[in-house]
Amino acid sequence: MRALVKGAGVAGLTAAFELAARGAAVTVVETWRGIGGNASWCAGGMLAPWCERESAEQLVLDLGRDAADWWDAALPGQVTRAGTLVVAAPRDAGELDRFASRTSGHRRVDEDEIAILEPDLAGRFRRGLLFPDEAHLDPRQAIAALHDKLSAMGVEFHFGCEARHGSGFDRQIDCTGMAAADDRLRGVRGEMLILRTPDISLSRPVRLLHPRFPLYAVPRTEHRFMIGATMIESQSAGPVTVRSMMELLGAAYALHPAFGEAEIVEAGVGVRPAFPDNLPRVEANGEIIAINGLYRHGFLLAPAMARQAADLVFSQDRTKELAHETDRQRRSA
Repeated sequence: MRALVKGAGVAGLTAAFELAARGAAVTVVETWRGIGGNASWCAGGMLAPWCERESAEQLVLDLGRDAADWWDAALPGQVTRAGTLVVAAPRDAGELDRFASRTSGHRRVDEDEIAILEPDLAGRFRRGLLFPDEAHLDPRQAIAALHDKLSAMGVEFHFGCEARHGSGFDRQIDCTGMAAADDRLRGVRGEMLILRTPDISLSRPVRLLHPRFPLYAVPRTEHRFMIGATMIESQSAGPVTVRSMMELLGAAYALHPAFGEAEIVEAGVGVRPAFPDNLPRVEANGEIIAINGLYRHGFLLAPAMARQAADLVFSQDRTKELAHETDRQRRSA
C-alpha cells in the first residue's frame, strides 16, 4: 500500500511513522526546504494531558494520556518523565485553587517540597501542584530524530515541493495544517521566547499561574528555556509583538528574577490550526484522509491522531479487499 503524507510537521511525521510501521510504502512531501519552520518547530513539547484539561475537553485528556509512552517507544531517550510543577504567587493563590478544581492527576505540594523538586525556586512559592505522570520533550530534537528514523525505515522525503494531486498513491494523508483547504479552520497564534541563563536550573516544565499572563517555562539543553503561553486569535505569522514580548519577559521575571539577566536567544511565532470547538479531527474524503485541528496540543495529540488515521487507512484497504473477494466469488459462481 502506497501512501502520500502531505506535511512534515508533527502530525505528518507521526502519521508517516504509524503507516510505515504497519508496512506501507510512505512518501512525505513538504513545502519547506527542510525539517522545521512550521508551528511544530515553535512548540513547547509538554506532554501534559492532565494540566491541559484545565481549559480543554475531556477528549484531550483521553487522547493524550498515552502520548509519552508513544514518543518513548518511537524515540527512546527523547522523553523526560519528571512531571509538571504548577505554582502561583501568594496573591494569586485563588488561581491555584481554580486550576486544581478543573484538573486531576495532581497532588498539592508546600514550600518545602517545591524547594526539593526545584531548588532554584526555593522560598519563592508557598504552594503548588505537582502532576507526577506528565512528561516533556524537546520538539526540535524529536522532529529531527523522527525524520532520521523514518528515513532509516525507507520513508522518502521531498522538501521544497508540493504534491497537489498525488497520482500513483493508494492513500493520501493531508497534514498541512493552516494550508489545508478547510474554511472551518482558524489560526491561533502562539508566541514564544528561548532564553539562556546559567543561573537557573529546572528539572521539569513549570507553569506560573496569573489572572492575565500565565506562563510556562520548559527546560532545554545548554541552560536554555522555552518561555510561552500566548494564544492570540490571528493567522498572522509575523514577528513577536512588543506587548507579547513584555508580557512573556515580565512573567519569566516573576518566576525567577535571574531571568532578567538572561539572553534572548530566539523569539518565534507559530500559527496553530484549530476548529471551532478546539478539538482535533481525522476525516476521510475518498482516498484522502485529513488530520487537522490539533490546536495547542500538537505533540500531545499527534500520536493518537496518527493511530486513528492509520487504522482508517488499513480498514478501508481491508474493506476493498473483502469487496474484491466477494466479486470474484460471485463471478466464479
